This record gives sequence, C-alpha cells and structure tokens, in this order.
Amino acid sequence: MWMALLISWLSNIVALFVAAWIVPGMEYGNDFWVLLIAALVFTLVNWLIRPIVILLALPAVILTFGLALILINTFMLYLTDWIVPSFETGSFWWTLVASIIVSLVNLLLGLLLRPDEPAPRTA
Repeated sequence: MWMALLISWLSNIVALFVAAWIVPGMEYGNDFWVLLIAALVFTLVNWLIRPIVILLALPAVILTFGLALILINTFMLYLTDWIVPSFETGSFWWTLVASIIVSLVNLLLGLLLRPDEPAPRTA
C-alpha cells in the first residue's frame, strides 16, 4: 500500500510539472517544494476523497459513459488548488485542460513503470 502511494505521488509530481509547463493558468511559483506538496495533496485527495465523490456521482458517471469522471478529476485538481495556497490552476477551463493532461501523463507513466507480468508457464 505504501509503495503504491509513493509511486502515485512521484507520478503526480511529474504530471503536475508537465501540466504546469503546458497550461498557461497553472502555476506553482517555480518553487519545487510547492510542487512536491501539491502533488502529495493531490495524491491524498485522489486516494481518500475521489472514491467517495465517484460513488455519490455514480448515476452521472453511468449516464455519461464515464465522461463525468473528467469533471471529477477537475474537481480533485481544484480541491488541491484550494488546499495548497501557492499552487494555482487558473480558471475552470484551464483546470479542466490541466486535469486531462495530468490523467494522460499518469496513464503513460503507469504503462511505462508497471512491472512486467510474469510470462505464463507452459508444461
């Protein structure tokens, strides 16, 4: 569990850095400590609060065939902005774009860093 949380935190550091580099409204004041803290808060928010929000919004998630998850991810990023004072995501639309970028970077890092599954043995 702790290792998965650590990997998620490290992945979020990279993802938030890439999003801040691409999205004009997203800033962390060029202070690496702010980025580390924002990534930690974002990891914890996604780990603790996101499942509850998904459960409460399950009808919307089902009706939109999962597209509501993008709005939930945007809300999690906005919540991180609200908790970490020096971390800014900008307007709603920039936060939406940033959440999509963060999701894509995390997806790519997950594919790259995932340990290879052992090959099935044949007798």
